[in-house]
Amino acid sequence: MPIYEYNCDDCGRLTSVFTKSMSAKVEATCSHCGSAKLSRALSKFAHHQSTGQVLERYGAEPQSLEEYEDPRQIGRWAERKFDEYGMELPKEARNMIDAAREGEFPSPADEL
Repeated sequence: MPIYEYNCDDCGRLTSVFTKSMSAKVEATCSHCGSAKLSRALSKFAHHQSTGQVLERYGAEPQSLEEYEDPRQIGRWAERKFDEYGMELPKEARNMIDAAREGEFPSPADEL
C-alpha cells in the first residue's frame, strides 16, 4: 500500500494519503484545513546501516551497539564532536564524563 505525501498550498502542512495500489486514483485534501490545493512532496525514507557503518560514523571504540548506552561511550562521542567543531567542552560536561569514567554515573544512567 503506497503512502503519498502532499504539502498544502494554503496552510503549508504535510498530509499523508494511503492508497490501495500504485494505480489507484488519488483525490487528496489537506487533513488539516480541508484544502484541495496540494503539491506532491518527496517522502522521507529509512536508511538502514550495518554495525560497521554505525561504528565508522560514531566511533570505533564500542564492540557492540549496546555499548552506546554506556555513559562512558557517550562521553567519548561528545569529546570527539566538540574537538571536531573546535569547541571547548563545557566544564560541567567534562566533570560528568570524568566521573563516569571513574564509575560514578548520572542518576538515570546508574540503573543500567
